[in-house]
Amino acid sequence: MSDRFRPGPRHLALVGPTASGKSALALELARRHSDVEIVTVDSMQVYRGMDIGTAKPSAAERAEVPHHLLDVCGPEENYTVARYQRECLAVLADIEARGRRALLVGGTGLYLQSVVDDLDIPGRYPKVRADLDGESDESLFATLLRLDPVAAGRIEPSNRRRTLRALEVTIGSGRPFSSFGPGLTHYTALPFPVVGIDLDRAALDRRIEVRYAAQMEVGFLDEVRNLLAAPTGLGRTARQALGYAELVEHLDDGTPLDEALDHAVRRTRRFARRQQRWFHRDSRIRWIDAEGSNPLAELSRSLVD
Repeated sequence: MSDRFRPGPRHLALVGPTASGKSALALELARRHSDVEIVTVDSMQVYRGMDIGTAKPSAAERAEVPHHLLDVCGPEENYTVARYQRECLAVLADIEARGRRALLVGGTGLYLQSVVDDLDIPGRYPKVRADLDGESDESLFATLLRLDPVAAGRIEPSNRRRTLRALEVTIGSGRPFSSFGPGLTHYTALPFPVVGIDLDRAALDRRIEVRYAAQMEVGFLDEVRNLLAAPTGLGRTARQALGYAELVEHLDDGTPLDEALDHAVRRTRRFARRQQRWFHRDSRIRWIDAEGSNPLAELSRSLVD
């Protein structure tokens, strides 16, 4: 355990897949408890100008309830887990110092886990990563097996992304990737409750499609067009965001709009499945039904007085 600030037990986290209704539920809970402030756990809502496509809270909602970790960097930057961990812990310390409570809300599981499990996050080594990029999956995994067999034992040989990251850190830092912690499936005691919002897969699929249609109605395409036209443009991470990547293809490469939107819907549905798998493997999370009789009352019971 590090000597970083550790949050107290009075906070609450609400997690779940995209389009499951987390934000609306969190906002209603905060309205009922005047000492609650919302802390975003979303890897794309941190970017300024990416408002419609990330379903960011409106200006009116932010004026009504304090929100944190929205719009903290430009879309040309590449925001990292380490930066989120550092900034989120600072926000939680400030909220506690003022005698208030935080409601952490979002679907970026690694961001939340970096905070609740106090992860020791390795640095980035772009030159090492670039040198490794040209190697085959088999060669990369064989190298990891030789340099850090413990890390290799935690990774599927076909998972190129995780193998690359483990090798990047092992070679770049000079210490095994596995020495940075026991892995993401090693769960310690939570500092505060975490509640998950569950939704039937078919209902979630419908919500995703309906949300894209609504976003297009209020100017999502113009938002992407303006971001691309800005002097700084879109960085690598922001450019890959759900919906944004597909609309960039439409604007830059001429992909028909209906085809681009269909791609966005299908990619978002796959992403939602991955989010569900990520959160459901954590037995510490208490689940509530998004379409149950009173999910708000259930959530309220988890907010420690």
